[in-house]
Amino acid sequence: MNPHKAAPRVVAEEDLAGFTAGQLVGVLQAVTVVLTLPQSAADHVDALVVATGQGEEWRLTHAIRRWEANSALRYLLVANGNSDEKTYVEITLDYLRSLGLRRTNGVHLQAEPAPNTGSQAAWIVNQVQARRIASLALAVSPYHLTRVYLTVLKAFTRTLRRRGGMRSSSRLINATRQSGRPRA
Repeated sequence: MNPHKAAPRVVAEEDLAGFTAGQLVGVLQAVTVVLTLPQSAADHVDALVVATGQGEEWRLTHAIRRWEANSALRYLLVANGNSDEKTYVEITLDYLRSLGLRRTNGVHLQAEPAPNTGSQAAWIVNQVQARRIASLALAVSPYHLTRVYLTVLKAFTRTLRRRGGMRSSSRLINATRQSGRPRA
């Protein structure tokens, strides 16, 4: 793959050279697990998590609608985006209010920009542990869902290894698995 060109949306056969069949099966299993979680499961979690980016404001508006409609959700966590993106918008409570946020108790924002999904995942894991969150739903683009899910799991795994265990057993549930924009 050429690092000077945009990443292709379709992976060519030569891009898979060097990977074993077992590795590819592992990826397919992970994708299948993520994409088969029922969207309704997101109504029964402690926290709704938004990983922002790519100027996709609808990720926030979708999550805010869910947050406002479900008072059982204890937390709304909003991971910041990459400030180097042309479409970057600083995430503030005032900005979220302009998108319809009314209930601010339980809302936590990543203050510093996150240059990549790994930075967002590390912040999410810290929030989950600090607030003893037992379950969460991800509100992200369908094309980004598997990456965010697996990156957050990897961040949890790193934390487990560093600390020798985790205080809360967290489970991730995807909030937006349909293709295209979220349903109203």
